[in-house]
Amino acid sequence: MLFSEIAGQTTIKEHLLRTVREDRVGHAQLFSGGEGSGALLLALAYAQYLNCTQPGEHDACGRCPSCLKAAKLVHPDIHFVFPVVKSTGKAVSDDRIKEWREMVLTHKYFGAGDWFAKIGDGRKSGMIYADESPEILRKLSMKNFEGRYKVMIIWLPERMNLTGANKLLKILEEPPEATVFLLVSEAAQTLLPTILSRTQQLRIPGIAADALTAALLKETGCDEGSARVAARLSRGSYVQALKHLEAANNSSVFFEAFALLMRSTYSRKIFDIMSWVEQTAPLSRDELKAFIDYATGMLRESYLYNFKQPELVYLTPAEEDFVRRFSPFITENNVERMAAALQEAYAHIEQNGNARIVLFDTAIKIVPMFAA
Repeated sequence: MLFSEIAGQTTIKEHLLRTVREDRVGHAQLFSGGEGSGALLLALAYAQYLNCTQPGEHDACGRCPSCLKAAKLVHPDIHFVFPVVKSTGKAVSDDRIKEWREMVLTHKYFGAGDWFAKIGDGRKSGMIYADESPEILRKLSMKNFEGRYKVMIIWLPERMNLTGANKLLKILEEPPEATVFLLVSEAAQTLLPTILSRTQQLRIPGIAADALTAALLKETGCDEGSARVAARLSRGSYVQALKHLEAANNSSVFFEAFALLMRSTYSRKIFDIMSWVEQTAPLSRDELKAFIDYATGMLRESYLYNFKQPELVYLTPAEEDFVRRFSPFITENNVERMAAALQEAYAHIEQNGNARIVLFDTAIKIVPMFAA
């Protein structure tokens, strides 16, 4: 992975390059960024740059034997630890290294849910088990094969169980020579305080809207208007931007579902609510999550529409026609609570909750909010 292949994050890239130029490479670094921020890709590019034999001022060369192996995720001195789903017996990252390489090389930006769907049915969340600790020690005890550094990239260390986390802490306290740990976390606040205190923390922000727009145009071939809307609504997450693009492709279905939800909950007609549930529940789990994201975005657009600032609102003609009439009922007194109810539904759907029950419960919660 080259820095040039990563969307935006110019400041972060320059910081990482500067640590190498100034010989200030920390032995334990924590890349803390939300899903889709590119934190994992930055760690991969950094690892490749650290072991590049002909590094440039702004990037690895991409041509030397070290770079060619790192680009394929087969460099003998760059190791990976990530959550896996345990069925029986021992469970370590190497069991899924083939799928890991496929995921990273094919998708680049992805979240935990995408990964668990690839290695399982998506219903079970994975962990980094204590079985991983002896493997980490074994790999780090070996001499470097060809790189300047042994690099251990740990994706989602917050999913490491307590036994494994304590063992990792001991390794961080006395790391082998020429070893660099790169922990890539989406929830750094949940890590053990002792691990946090032993790592150099680097906050990875969301991708800037312009950079994300450019990346979407290059990678997906969508039109510029759709790319700009997706980038703006995604809050800097490439993963969410892709979901918004997908939602835009399903906008007619999602728009009808959103409009019916708003009308039925505002009118308090229980049979209309039940009709909405029956029409919406057959969507797949991923489609339901995309719809909820769409509905949350539409609430935001409806609220902003009240401020009469067209440059702040991104709507299709059909959506704007609906929002123009409905926006007066979306106010500062209810918009946040409605969005929270939808996000709670998102979490329940993600946890494989019964779609009909979740949707009906959400609609019933929204009904009294219109009286606020």
